[in-house]
Amino acid sequence: MKKVPLKVDLTGKVAVVTGGGGVLCSGFAKVLAKAGAKVAVLDLREEAAKAVAAEIVKDGGTAIGVAANVLEKASMEAAHQTVLKEFGPCDILLNGAGGNNPRGTTTKEYLFPEDLTEKAADVATFFDLDVDGIRFVFDLNFLGTLIPTQVFAAEMANRPGATIINVSSMNAFRPLTKIPAYSAAKSAVSNFTQWLAVHFAPVNIRVNAMAPGFFITEQNRTLLLKEDGSLTPRAEKILTHTPQGRFGTPEDLAGTLLWLADENWSGFVNGVVVPVDGGFAAYSGV
Repeated sequence: MKKVPLKVDLTGKVAVVTGGGGVLCSGFAKVLAKAGAKVAVLDLREEAAKAVAAEIVKDGGTAIGVAANVLEKASMEAAHQTVLKEFGPCDILLNGAGGNNPRGTTTKEYLFPEDLTEKAADVATFFDLDVDGIRFVFDLNFLGTLIPTQVFAAEMANRPGATIINVSSMNAFRPLTKIPAYSAAKSAVSNFTQWLAVHFAPVNIRVNAMAPGFFITEQNRTLLLKEDGSLTPRAEKILTHTPQGRFGTPEDLAGTLLWLADENWSGFVNGVVVPVDGGFAAYSGV
């Protein structure tokens, strides 16, 4: 057998990370840079993208921050040209942009009979979900994965070690209460990951996904933590059902990311969605 690699070495690779200004995706960008990749940090917020890139450079890595809207193909094409000019063709595409929207979220976990007869102003039931809000969530997660792939994947065909890594969620396996749009949208990302893996196999682009469990990010912080830093009831329920008894940290995703990114480690891994959830999916609650 070929020599077993002792570490992940992505030297010479060009990695593109969408949503790179966020908590988890900035961590992905930093990990890829640590492994030697030249990283293009793409984010809707240019200042956030450039701040992450500056941190990488300060730490000895190579990175640029680029403004990009994953829902606008013209914006992605412009970002693509910047990456080509600065670094060259993409080898690793990490589709990390995504998120939820309050307009696609119910107030309660269940629909009770009184919710149908006694309408409360501060309660959003399933029947109050905003179609535009749901559409935004689907677009951000699904089209926000599809469009960057359309823009960057053509040049990746038959490049050695070319790989696409999508970010799904444990919601894709088992939907959480209150967030139907996000759960369904991430299910679409997982399904799309499998479809792409098959479609791109003849041109040697591997496509896989990570499915994080519960991590505290800027988007969910107020749902999980009170102003004093203590847990909300929903957070307590989550940790009760997470055997490892804690939330994940960006570092907990690093190993899975590097494994999927390096063909020496995962060259025959294609079309999988890898849970990183502290045992949440394995626990029945009893």
